[in-house]
Amino acid sequence: MTKAIRIHATGGPEVMVWEDVPTPEPGAGEVLIKHEAVGLNYIDVYFRSGLYKAPSMPLTIGMEGAGTVLALGSGVTSFAVGDRVAYAGPIGGYATERTIAADRVIKLPAAIDFTTGAAMMLQGMTAQYLLRRTHRVQRGETIVIHAAAGGVGLIICQWARHLGATVIGVVSTAAKAELAKANGADHVLIGHDNLPAEVKRITGGAMVPVVYDSVGKDTFNASIDSLAPLGLMVSFGNASGPVPPIDVGLLGAKGSLYLTRPSLATYTAKRGDLETCAGELIDVVSKGIVKIQVKQTFPLKDAAAAHRALEARKTTGSTVLIP
Repeated sequence: MTKAIRIHATGGPEVMVWEDVPTPEPGAGEVLIKHEAVGLNYIDVYFRSGLYKAPSMPLTIGMEGAGTVLALGSGVTSFAVGDRVAYAGPIGGYATERTIAADRVIKLPAAIDFTTGAAMMLQGMTAQYLLRRTHRVQRGETIVIHAAAGGVGLIICQWARHLGATVIGVVSTAAKAELAKANGADHVLIGHDNLPAEVKRITGGAMVPVVYDSVGKDTFNASIDSLAPLGLMVSFGNASGPVPPIDVGLLGAKGSLYLTRPSLATYTAKRGDLETCAGELIDVVSKGIVKIQVKQTFPLKDAAAAHRALEARKTTGSTVLIP
């Protein structure tokens, strides 16, 4: 037997139950991983609450982890028992052991510890595709990133600064503002109410070519109003709730804007894209360009407490659950 956090019905943090489950056997093309650390991400809340539909019940949530390969399914030749690995992808991470398709797993260099590995894959690869593919940030550009002191936000602040961009970060508290500044944000706003006016002031009226918005409903309009003509609105999360339906004519009226709702699953669906995305992340982390900041750890069995802290905006950086 192994242990896992499972939900039998959607709801608040209290629906997560720490229970015994049979140790899974790796099928064809799969590996069995013993988790050393499991990442916490807002998408876990979406599945737990029912905002995102569960594939089945009971459900083990969790999209990210790092550990050691315990067993190989038939046909797996790219990994060996004992390999250090990490992943961000198929749901099922809140467990001491899990099976996963081998083509979703990346080898973790010895220089990166398991806690960092678990914390960096989903958030770090999200930052990679946002900065290098959704909008390829160029030296001299000014960008806006919401939740700048969160896991993805801190990575984007550091990485974008390395790329030569000017970063405007948006946060909810003064303490988070200091954290964002310490990690590369050139300008930090507490709250989004005056975002368009502040962007106009900072850019001398030019506004910005891209806004990265993981907050959703509460910040969408301010984000749209901060864009330059032909700018790109990147809505990649719903921390405040989903964005209501919009009239597409708004995009024309605001300056022939572009709108996208990207996901890591799409950007890493092909093995080659996953390897490129993870490879660039591992490179910047290994070189110290991006420091993955694990600010909170919780025992995996106490995942409910971690969810409460995350939803109350009491966390900064990354949070890791330890089996």
